[in-house]
Amino acid sequence: MLNIEQFRSGDNLAYLIFKEKEAIAIDGVAWQEIISFLEENNLKLSIVANTHQHFDHTAGNARLSNATGAKTLTFADLADNKIIRLAGEEITVYRTPGHTDDSVCFHSNNALISGDTLFNGTIGNCFSGNLKSFYLSIKRLMALPDETIIFAGHDYVRDSLAFARHLEPDNLDIDKFWGLYNPDCVYSTMSDEKKINPYFRFNEKPIMKLLQKMNLPHATEWERWQSLMSIE
Repeated sequence: MLNIEQFRSGDNLAYLIFKEKEAIAIDGVAWQEIISFLEENNLKLSIVANTHQHFDHTAGNARLSNATGAKTLTFADLADNKIIRLAGEEITVYRTPGHTDDSVCFHSNNALISGDTLFNGTIGNCFSGNLKSFYLSIKRLMALPDETIIFAGHDYVRDSLAFARHLEPDNLDIDKFWGLYNPDCVYSTMSDEKKINPYFRFNEKPIMKLLQKMNLPHATEWERWQSLMSIE
């Protein structure tokens, strides 16, 4: 089983995946803390990778590579379903275009490092402009087991839940989730997302009724997705 350590830089969340003495950094913007952790735990960093190429996720790449000699993987290196091996374990790359065209997620065992594709309680902005690709990416992630742990690219939990409450004020699961929020380790499960994340709930009756009340298209799943994405 791989270990995952989360590091914070403002609201950005960076990650180190490690086992035995090997490690991989994902979105290592908190490079100082990551280097300290590597040294304290006698870990060798072999790979630096990113969920996408926005600077708030890539800013630590050069520092980490220069300090450790680790190889930095580009988007071209991260083919869909590529397997990255670490100490005998497998990490699978999913290309998940939507937030950006080059967005990817990293899945291993029951953990998903989702970058800005999927946050805890919401999803990223569709900067790519391709709503259909984003919809298909979210559908792909929704198919993962309910126990999958979501490690996102930012801690947007407070604002995400505020928006979710705005759409579903009677959804008690939103307050339950907020009651368990821990800023020192920010995560959710796929089961949580299906209960609280409006962008995972487009087939649920409360959301369908909301869209109908707002006179937004809601006859098909694809229409509901587009309608949800249009709400501000």
